[in-house]
Amino acid sequence: MPQALQKPRPRIMVGGGGEKKTLRLVAKYADACNIPGMDPGAVQHKLDILRQHCEREGRNYDDIEKTVITVMNVGRDGSQAGELVEQLGLLREAGAQAALGALIGVENITPIEAMGKHVIPQAARL
Repeated sequence: MPQALQKPRPRIMVGGGGEKKTLRLVAKYADACNIPGMDPGAVQHKLDILRQHCEREGRNYDDIEKTVITVMNVGRDGSQAGELVEQLGLLREAGAQAALGALIGVENITPIEAMGKHVIPQAARL
C-alpha cells in the first residue's frame, strides 16, 4: 500500500449509517463521518451508536467531525427556506456539525439565491 504523500495523512471521511460495520469503521479510522438523512431522531440514534463504538475502540468521540448529507429544498420561489433552516437546526441539536446537500431546483436561480440570502446566513449561526 503506497504511503500518503501528505504528512500528516489526508483526513478520512466515511459515509453511511450502517450500525455494525460502517460506524465501527468510523470509530476506528475516520476523522469525520457523513450520515445520510434529514430525520433528526435517526441521526441522533446513529451518533449514539457511533459513541458506543468509540467507547469500545478507546477513541474520543469528540475527535470525529459529524456531518449529514441530505436533499435540500427551499421551494421554487424560496418560500420554504425557513423550514430548511429549522430542519438544519434540529439536525444540529441531534449532533450534526455540518450539513452537505443537494439543492433541489438549481435549474432556476431563485432557489440558489434563497440559499445564499436566507439559509446559509441563518445556518451559520446554528
